[in-house]
Amino acid sequence: MTRKTIPFDIEDVKRMEETTPTPFHVYDGAAILARAEALRRAFAWAPGYRNYFAVKATPNPAILELLRAADTGADCSSLAELVMAERSGLTGDRVMFTSNDTPAEEFRKAAKMGATINFDDIGHIGFAERALGGRLPQVACCRYNPGPLKDGNAIIGKPEEAKYGFTRPQLFEGYRMLKERGVRKFGLHAMVASNERSAPYFVETARLLFDLVAALSRELGIAFDFVNLGGGFGIPYRPEEDEIDLDAVGRGVKEAAEDILVRNGIAMPRIATESGRFVTGPCGWLVSRVLHVKRTYRVYAGLDASMANLMRPALYGAYHHITVFGKENAPAAEVYDVTGSLCENNDKFAIARPLPELEPGDVVAIHDAGAHGHAMGFNYNGKLRSAEWLLPPGGGAPVLIRRAETLNDLFSTLVPPLRVRPEPPSGGRG
Repeated sequence: MTRKTIPFDIEDVKRMEETTPTPFHVYDGAAILARAEALRRAFAWAPGYRNYFAVKATPNPAILELLRAADTGADCSSLAELVMAERSGLTGDRVMFTSNDTPAEEFRKAAKMGATINFDDIGHIGFAERALGGRLPQVACCRYNPGPLKDGNAIIGKPEEAKYGFTRPQLFEGYRMLKERGVRKFGLHAMVASNERSAPYFVETARLLFDLVAALSRELGIAFDFVNLGGGFGIPYRPEEDEIDLDAVGRGVKEAAEDILVRNGIAMPRIATESGRFVTGPCGWLVSRVLHVKRTYRVYAGLDASMANLMRPALYGAYHHITVFGKENAPAAEVYDVTGSLCENNDKFAIARPLPELEPGDVVAIHDAGAHGHAMGFNYNGKLRSAEWLLPPGGGAPVLIRRAETLNDLFSTLVPPLRVRPEPPSGGRG
């Protein structure tokens, strides 16, 4: 069981509303650091271990700077994420560039930053070499797709149907190509599940990768500097679910490395992960107000937020717990579909959810929105991206780390730009 708590209260919400009306996201800095530390403890046995935070989960420099101070790196998948990492003080071996269908410009930026390039396709080796003026970096990694050897899950799909990574035969040819082109340090990577809470699943993945390291080392005469186990560590979105046993993951990976590598005389590589959701997911909330309660064939609680602020329920049918401020202990007396205002019928945060009786003006917090929440926002129907707030790790008032988007922001890319006339003062004439 997981208790769904909130580290701020309705008075904090009212203070934030003075600057940015709802909806907005709130992140707990202290909780983020605690979860980053839990990862480090689980792999404390592995010298040089580092988690490369998946920037795609919560792309905000304030979050990256917070994690940089805790010795976390950045896993980037695009030019924008590389630039954000760089401007947050993360460069060199603190950055993994794990992309797919990659433009030449992005390979050049990653190489200029000294990031470790994680190749997604054997054809990208020659492409990157040409993009980089005929010379690859001294360090390179390849992403393995085990196909039918490994089960995926509902979010990421079956590995053999995924667009990512090398086949096993392609790995042998790819590392041979990298060696011939002057690469001297090698890494191996896989990412085969998302939001998985089974510790044995990750240990099984590690064994698969260590077996490959042993085979590649023997056949090609190369030593592996690191193995990146990927991310995918899941979180308990439902109160009845339990956290993943990270310590069991760490112990199992250590046993696998000793069994497959050390006992066979193969040097222990550094261990890396690229967890994003585990670090920030449970540490964020989408705060919204009830605008309307509609009673037709069902009862609908309409919020001022929409799937433009959190699309996981619409995209995956994902569950997100909902707390109503001031009614935390009230009985769940009515069943609601909790909806947004987009012109899409799947714009729902919850379907047939028992909740305390709701009325317009009630403030709700949608839990576990700290990863893949604001990051997946969009502007359909002209919805504006909302603000983000951070509760500082040391305590104190919430800090605004992203202002809310305005209509002028939305219209600024039109040619010529469309400007919104200033609104008259309250009570004035239009």
